Amino acid sequence: MDVSKNLLLAALSPGDLAALRPFLRLVSLNQRQVLFEAGGEVNTVYFPVGAVVSLVVGLSDGNSVEGAAVGRDGVVGAACALDGKTAFLRGIVQMAGEAFTCPASAVKAAALQSVSLLETLVRHEQIMFAESQQSTACMAAHHAEARLARWLLRARDLSGNEGTLALTQEFLAEMLGVQRTSVTLAAGTLQRAGLIHYARGKVDILNVEALRDTACECYETISAHHQELL
Repeated sequence: MDVSKNLLLAALSPGDLAALRPFLRLVSLNQRQVLFEAGGEVNTVYFPVGAVVSLVVGLSDGNSVEGAAVGRDGVVGAACALDGKTAFLRGIVQMAGEAFTCPASAVKAAALQSVSLLETLVRHEQIMFAESQQSTACMAAHHAEARLARWLLRARDLSGNEGTLALTQEFLAEMLGVQRTSVTLAAGTLQRAGLIHYARGKVDILNVEALRDTACECYETISAHHQELL
């Protein structure tokens, strides 16, 4: 079982990884699969290796906005495992793929026996909080094309997929907190500039460097936070 596909697991000390390894199971996650609801109990912790999970805020009108995304450089549900409480956000799979699962009870037990593992998980949650704050500032200050470019680059990094990203306009609109027409216009602008090819819910990134130049500063800021952790 190659746990190194999740960069957070790969960065753990041999002792911390050994404490978790007997409980890890590789599973497939489907797009739009709900892992837990806000206010619900979290019994399973996820270490994505190809899947990307969004932590979203649900609104009273039925819409939702992404606060943060977790992929192969992170973990989903660790904070709930540590304090034994319910989730504040909804966890939904934005891109299908695989993940290692671990019972929340096993993660908590291992963390209570290891200061280094506990510090890693706490630091990860601090980074996720910083990412959610960055996303809030991004929505307030940056235009749709820059935000879409940032989101696509981050999805590429989190999934480890340098090929086609399966993303519908509807889902992109939900994650960016905009109308579908805004996604259509932003994607059209990026496509005409030769940065992406977008058709029938599939996105191919054609020019990574140009897309980075188009993305807002939030992409580099968020990426730097995660690199610091790893």
